[in-house]
Amino acid sequence: MSSLSVSSNGIGVANLPNQKHKIIASKGTNFTLMVCGESGLGKTTFINTLFTTTIKSYRAQEKRHDKQLDKTVEIEITKAELEEKMFKVKLSVVDTPGFGDYINNRDSWIPIVDFIDDQHENYMRQEQQPSRQGKIDMRVHACLYFIRPNGHSLKSLDIEIMKRLGSRVNLIPVIAKADTLTPNDLQKFKENVREAISNNNISIFSCAVDSEDEETTVRNQSIASASPYSVIGSTETVQTADGRQVRGREYSWGVAEVENDDHCDFKKLRNLLIRTHMLELISTTEDIHYEYYRQQQMATRKFGEPKLKKSENPKLREKEEVLRKTFTEKVRNEEARFRQWEQQLINERDRLNKDLEAQHANIKRLEAELDQLYQQGGGRNHTVRR
Repeated sequence: MSSLSVSSNGIGVANLPNQKHKIIASKGTNFTLMVCGESGLGKTTFINTLFTTTIKSYRAQEKRHDKQLDKTVEIEITKAELEEKMFKVKLSVVDTPGFGDYINNRDSWIPIVDFIDDQHENYMRQEQQPSRQGKIDMRVHACLYFIRPNGHSLKSLDIEIMKRLGSRVNLIPVIAKADTLTPNDLQKFKENVREAISNNNISIFSCAVDSEDEETTVRNQSIASASPYSVIGSTETVQTADGRQVRGREYSWGVAEVENDDHCDFKKLRNLLIRTHMLELISTTEDIHYEYYRQQQMATRKFGEPKLKKSENPKLREKEEVLRKTFTEKVRNEEARFRQWEQQLINERDRLNKDLEAQHANIKRLEAELDQLYQQGGGRNHTVRR
């Protein structure tokens, strides 16, 4: 085999990463982030703090619980386009208002789980089309589940939904409003949450740690070990005791800084979501979660066959049952009223018949008396003629 002489500059294969970089930089990317948790945990504030701009509008306090009587979980999608150093990201933020806000939260996770599955299904259907140009990708790349800082551990509702989310999406647990707990209480709460996650076999996203660069490995270890991530959200700039202008919340005892690692894990979570592991979140969604969904569906369906209809939503079934009971009760009441009216008509008919019979009998009696009077009068006339 003859040897090939290669110039000292090579043939140019090493430029492929640069070409790939240019293609990605020109196209940009899609990134879908879901925030899930009870109302009042600062999800909207966190999103606006994370992207340093108003992505989501705040819901008016007086209207926050307007739809509680409906007892349904909604899906709200907010889209924005971010650009930094000529690189564009088409961002979609998925919110789940109504989740966990009711006394009875049974099956309230179903609309959320269905939404995630539906995005996989929609993408798979697009891939099966003859023309795959302009595919719409709304697959959820990361789900931030906000945990109320109660100081104890996960609630049963948290455990149930996290089990279902962890098998479908990159689940990232977040402890909301970390400034409401003391450092010792926060650390203890983190340990309790980690223990609950482990005991209930909940799958959560953990970033890759090992790297060729030692500094990167140390940083990744720091990010991974911080889970669940405690966060403080604030879009306001306040002044610290030493005169610094920082984003945070001002209290009588001092300032809780958003980007201070001693106060919360906001910077680590931001690195995980955007600065260092966004590509890993996207590729994990593509290679693991979507691929698992696709394999499960293709094993039970023929190519191009529509997905089997899902079981009825328990919330809708419950609402339908209430409507059915209300309708049945109204029909029963109306039937009772009709029976009462019918009985009244029958009674009135019987009374009128009796009155008619009485009148008829009275007429017969009067006719008999009249006949008798005629007979008596005729007898007298005959006697007089004789």
